[in-house]
Amino acid sequence: MRVGVHINRFGHSGGAPALGAELAAAGAAAEAAGVSWLSVMDHYFQMEFNGGAEEPMLEAYTTLGYLAGHTSTVRLGALVTGVTYRHPGLLAKIATTLDVLSGGRATLGIGAAWYDREHHGLGVPYPPVAERFERLEETVRICLQMWDPENDGPFEGAHYRLAETLCVPAPVSSPHPELMIGGGGEKKTLRLVAQYADACNVIASSPEEIRHKFGVLRGHCDAVGRDYDGIRKTILYTGEAATTEDLDAFTRDVTGYTELGIDTVILAPRVGEPASWIDRFAAPAVQRVAGLA
Repeated sequence: MRVGVHINRFGHSGGAPALGAELAAAGAAAEAAGVSWLSVMDHYFQMEFNGGAEEPMLEAYTTLGYLAGHTSTVRLGALVTGVTYRHPGLLAKIATTLDVLSGGRATLGIGAAWYDREHHGLGVPYPPVAERFERLEETVRICLQMWDPENDGPFEGAHYRLAETLCVPAPVSSPHPELMIGGGGEKKTLRLVAQYADACNVIASSPEEIRHKFGVLRGHCDAVGRDYDGIRKTILYTGEAATTEDLDAFTRDVTGYTELGIDTVILAPRVGEPASWIDRFAAPAVQRVAGLA
């Protein structure tokens, strides 16, 4: 099991002018620590649990492009992009650009979206949940078609229609950038993971709950003829130990997940200055997790 870092706060003590240098330092610290994954939130407004919409929030893919220029090995992605935020063709182009400029290190993380306040706040349509899942499946299909060199369009769906699915230059990753679907919904989300995704991300609620979720995922894989073991499984750790920097508590928390086939445990510290936190906590956490049987 490996360690990832999810940057989810941008309230640096030096304000907006300090954010560029802080993110560059965080990228360098992550690679020095042996962190395998570095992600940012994709939201218009900051989450309520991080102080609310009046707190800073950077645009995700601009930030990931900046991190790509300040890193060389760590995998980069949004955790995760709401399907409503960008038109699917544009999203595929953005993810491809990140993949090209990072040398093949991009993951397109995507989900059905949920934060209604930011949609209403910026005037972005917020369809009912059933439609959002329909749009999620069409968006995934569009991205995969745009990454298929043998198929450049058209695409005709219930919600999206593209005359040409051209994507030039093509991704550096082969056969395409990793596609990650986030969420643990058993009827729709995990079915889409089984059918389309290279990776999944679920919140680390408890080892028992994650075992159950992965059992559901295995059932969906069997139903569509998919190799369950071919899906990279990641969990988002939300325990307080990552913020309080209690390494022993963190180790106890994640030990129960070691037999579930999880590739990466992603830490989401609620700190606005992540570089020093990576040095203090993520670096030794990498060693702790690597040593778990």
